[in-house]
Amino acid sequence: MPKHCVLVVLDGLGDRACPQLGNLTPLQAAAIPFLDRLAREGGCGLYHAGMLGQALPSENAHFAMFGYGPEDFPGRGWLEALGQGLRPEPGAVAVLAHLCAVSERQGCLHMDVDAPPAAPEECAAAAAAVARFSHAGVDIRFEHGKGLFGVLIITPHAAGGHVSPHVTDSNTMRDNAFLSAILPHAGHAEDPAAQRTARALAAYVRHCHRTLRNLPLNHARRSRGLPPLSGLVTQRPGADRQVMPFAERYGMRGVSVSAGVIYWGIARYLGLDLVPDPDSGDPGADLARRLDLARAEIAQGAGFVHVHTKAPDEAAHRKDPLLKLAAIESLDRGLAQGLPPLLDDPEVLVAVTADHSTPSVGALVHSGEPVPLVFHGPGVRQDAVSRFDEAAVAAGCLGCVRGGELMLCILNYLDRARLAGIVDAPRELPYWPGPYDPFPAQPPGEEDA
Repeated sequence: MPKHCVLVVLDGLGDRACPQLGNLTPLQAAAIPFLDRLAREGGCGLYHAGMLGQALPSENAHFAMFGYGPEDFPGRGWLEALGQGLRPEPGAVAVLAHLCAVSERQGCLHMDVDAPPAAPEECAAAAAAVARFSHAGVDIRFEHGKGLFGVLIITPHAAGGHVSPHVTDSNTMRDNAFLSAILPHAGHAEDPAAQRTARALAAYVRHCHRTLRNLPLNHARRSRGLPPLSGLVTQRPGADRQVMPFAERYGMRGVSVSAGVIYWGIARYLGLDLVPDPDSGDPGADLARRLDLARAEIAQGAGFVHVHTKAPDEAAHRKDPLLKLAAIESLDRGLAQGLPPLLDDPEVLVAVTADHSTPSVGALVHSGEPVPLVFHGPGVRQDAVSRFDEAAVAAGCLGCVRGGELMLCILNYLDRARLAGIVDAPRELPYWPGPYDPFPAQPPGEEDA
C-alpha cells in the first residue's frame, strides 16, 4: 500500500457554465487528456472545503484540506506576514493592506479604483510615505510586499494595553464604493483592545489618504490621466494562535512546493517544510517542475507533499473563460510531463483537486460550487468516470468529500486510518499507530528481580 501522498491543488479550478463556451465550464471545454486518464484509472468525486454554496478564500480552504479547523485559523493577515518572512512581535496584529485610488465624497472616503496600475518605484515611494504611524498608544507599520500590497503590523506601546484582530475591514473589494467603517466585531464591541485597535486603524487609514493624495508622484500620475495612489485599505486582520504542527498531528513530515506568499505563510504556520518555487509565466512547465521537486522530497522521506499552482484562479479573476481554459490545458500538459513517475511508484498515492471554485463569469470573487477530486494509487476503488470535470466526477465512487474528510481519506489510503475507539497514546490523534510509549517490563524505578 502507499506510504506517501502527493496532493496536487489546481487553485480555483472549478467554475460556472459560461455562455462563451456553449454553457460549459472552462474545465469541461478544455482538452485535458491526462486528467481524463487519471479519472479513468482512479476514484473520482467532488470536494468542498466547507459547506456547499459557501465561497471560501484559498487560505481557509487550505486549512480545511490539511485537516485543521476554524479554531486553528489565525487570520489571513498573520499568514501573509509569515509568508513575507516577517516575525511579528508577541501580541501583535497583522492586517492585509494595499494602496489604491481613494477620494473624499459626501464627507466619507470613497474607493475609486481598487487596483490602479502602478510602476514598482511608484508603489515603493507611496509605501515609504506611510510606513510608520502612531495613535493613542498603538504603533502601526506598513511592511511593503509586492506591487500595491503589503501587511500592517500593529503593536501596542509598552503601557498602551493590548491590540485585537477582532475589527472589521475598510476594503469592500469593489470599485466605485465607499470604504467601510472600521469597527469592533459585534461580539467584541465592549472589548477595550478591539476598540483601541479600530480607532488606531481608522486614524491610520485617514492619515494615509491625507499623506498620499498630495505626493508629487500623484500629481505626475494625474497629469498622465492615471488614478492616484491616494489611499490605503485594510482587510482580514489576524493574530498568532497555538496550533499543533503538521508532523505531530499526522505522524509524518509534510512539505509544500508552492509559489505565493500566502502558501508560504500557511506552510510556516502549520510546520510544513517549504520548497518555494516562483512562477515563470508558463503554468505547465511550473507544475512539471514542482512535481519533480515533490518526487525528490518523497525520496527523502516526506509522507505528504502539497503541490500548488495558482494559474486557474488567476485566469478566472481576469473574468476571461478562454484564458482560464488555456491555463487548464497548459497544466494538463505539465501533469503529463511530471506525474507519470509518481503514478508508477506503488508507494505513492496521488490526489488531484482544487481548493475552491473561481467563476470566470459574474461578479463573485470565489463561488460555492464543489470542485473535482480524483485519487490514484494502489487500493483506490475505480469507478466508471472517464472525464475529469465538475459534472462528470459527480458520478464517481467518492461522492462529495468535505472539509477535513480529505485528510482522513488520505490517511485511509495510506493504511494509517485510526479505528474509532482505539486509544494507544494519551492524546488521541487521527493517525494509527499513534506515538505511544513502549510498555515497560518492570514498573518504572524498579530493578529486575
